[in-house]
Amino acid sequence: MRYTDLHTHTVFSDGKNTPEEMVLAAIDKNMACIGISDHSYTKMDASYALPPEKIPEYQRTIRQLKEKYRDRIEVLCGIELDACSDISTQGFDYVIGSVHHVDVEGDSVPVDWRADLIEKGVEQYFGGDIYALIEAYYRKAATFARKKGIDIIGHIDVLTKFNEPTPLFDTEHPRYKKAWMDAVDELLTLGVPFEINTGAIARGYRTTPYPAFPIARYIRSRGGRLILSSDAHSTNGLCCEFDKWQAVYDNI
Repeated sequence: MRYTDLHTHTVFSDGKNTPEEMVLAAIDKNMACIGISDHSYTKMDASYALPPEKIPEYQRTIRQLKEKYRDRIEVLCGIELDACSDISTQGFDYVIGSVHHVDVEGDSVPVDWRADLIEKGVEQYFGGDIYALIEAYYRKAATFARKKGIDIIGHIDVLTKFNEPTPLFDTEHPRYKKAWMDAVDELLTLGVPFEINTGAIARGYRTTPYPAFPIARYIRSRGGRLILSSDAHSTNGLCCEFDKWQAVYDNI
């Protein structure tokens, strides 16, 4: 099967390879299409993001690659739009909507950076109640995607990143289940796909993709769509375990 992978990162944000290196690796993998989707700029943490002044160069570079390799692969210019970002999405072929931080009291709690920062944020801002943080996260995911014109829902349950092997919370807890169900119900009204994201597998954090199987089954049961993405930050991560997880998610 010739795969499409629309969630990838390059040296324009926090990836390890240039856009052309990613495209050439995709050609070597006999992919049908690759989308470059570097992180959008956020004021709270610019270290991993595409600087606003670099957007014209980024878009121009990918347009050039699209033309250069048009007989070998389809190349698209995307952006992973963070919920905390206020950049314009003009000039991009598509937008992935993702939440990486929960805003609180003029500060933010990162949900996919380090487990200890989640725990610190829960103690500092949520009175030790991790399910309050979770509820805030899913509310933000649903509200943000509805307002921003998102084309793909990025790693909807990314805050489970560190739940293997020592869980930070119980994914069977009623408050957790209600939080993600409420968010998914709202997001389904947008009619856009949710990604099956294998990035945390490639980077050694997880053994299964986002979303968890119960969430994926819920999405499918209500007519929602799922698409494979690798969230690759290097050429090695492209289409990570797509064959395996395509078969699994087709039968959930």
